[in-house]
Amino acid sequence: MRRLIFLLPLVVLAALLVFFLRGLDPSRDPSAIDSPLIGKALPTFSAPALLADKPGIDSRDFADGDLRGKVVAVNFFASWCLPCRAEHPVLKQLTSELGIPVIGIAYKDKKDAAAGFLAEMGNPYLRVGTDEPGRIGIDFGITGVPETFIIDKQGIVRHRIGGPLNPQLIDEEIAPLVRELNK
Repeated sequence: MRRLIFLLPLVVLAALLVFFLRGLDPSRDPSAIDSPLIGKALPTFSAPALLADKPGIDSRDFADGDLRGKVVAVNFFASWCLPCRAEHPVLKQLTSELGIPVIGIAYKDKKDAAAGFLAEMGNPYLRVGTDEPGRIGIDFGITGVPETFIIDKQGIVRHRIGGPLNPQLIDEEIAPLVRELNK
């Protein structure tokens, strides 16, 4: 019995070691987490407009129902997110090359900080909402920012990209999907 008590910490340590080594595996892709929303209806949400006082910008609050009828990309971003800065020019490419409207949701970000980020980097979004408490992000099941979802005309989530977009992702994954959804 005493021997088992002495072995218990070793067994626990071995289990923790296996767990941590799996997490540090260089071949593991954390962005490859499947979204439970794929193939399901967009979560019900209402996002207050971020840029409500800016002229020339659609300043209405928007909700999930406003995203039906066209293929759209919903992009979660934050001013404090460095990968969001890296992906920002690529978001403009989605609209210019694919003609897909991009809806931005400032996730767990202060309104002033998110508005300053867009003023500095440019605004690639058709509409921008805020999710300061993070509730919309939770409903979408996001694991971090940036994260982008492709939504079909019926409001069904068709694809999730965890992490920053890049031209290769657009060419190989998003463009073929958008072409198929727009048929």
